[in-house]
Amino acid sequence: MPRYRLLIEYDGQPYHGFQAQGGLATVQGSLERAVKAFCGEDVRVNGAGRTDAGVHATAQVVHVDLAKAWPAETVRNALNAYLVPEPIAVLEASVAEADWHSRFSATGRRYRYRILNRLSPPALEQGRVWHVKKPLDAEAMHAAAQGLVGHHDFTTFRDLNCQANSPMKTLDVATVRREGPEVILEFASRSFLHRQVRSMTGTLAEVGVGRWTAGAVTDALAARDRRACGPVAPADGLYLTGVSYPGSPEPD
Repeated sequence: MPRYRLLIEYDGQPYHGFQAQGGLATVQGSLERAVKAFCGEDVRVNGAGRTDAGVHATAQVVHVDLAKAWPAETVRNALNAYLVPEPIAVLEASVAEADWHSRFSATGRRYRYRILNRLSPPALEQGRVWHVKKPLDAEAMHAAAQGLVGHHDFTTFRDLNCQANSPMKTLDVATVRREGPEVILEFASRSFLHRQVRSMTGTLAEVGVGRWTAGAVTDALAARDRRACGPVAPADGLYLTGVSYPGSPEPD
């Protein structure tokens, strides 16, 4: 039974997250229906990241096992045809090793958060950016973010419903930069806790508007207490932008 590795992108606005949830619209559910329409098989599509409701992806990785060996480009083209008009696209498809797993074989994940920092609201990017009117000091946010890098107990930035076995995570990258009216945050780690990125982003935004200091962020991390977290940023601006695997280049 051949296993196919798919690189996909999607707009998360119409979906209740990646993972299938009964009769709710999800990315996983839409992909599985497309596979059914293509080859008549009821399958489980496995993703590298279980993005929340409203969260987007430019480089999600999934795998699916099919009974018949199809050319990879046929799988890609057929799924894209059956996904119309949903905002999901299969960018690449390839045959994977039988023991390769999109989630468990991954060695790293990268997320980007986009903040539109201007007075005027987004007209073309509604639901794809977090609109913050007050001026943000991106340099101060970046400096504060460095206190989060490393191996820590991230209980403060962990959703109360997180099902991870441990709050201990190693954050490899946390950067903040300004690109015109946008403030861009980048985070990289082997794995993340539930809503960790949105929790860190919302807290760093408090630094950006001058309500928190870099020391306050460090203190919040050390508190290991969810009540010490700043406001949680909305799902709108969050994107899964890369998943890395052994032997593959790190995602951009």
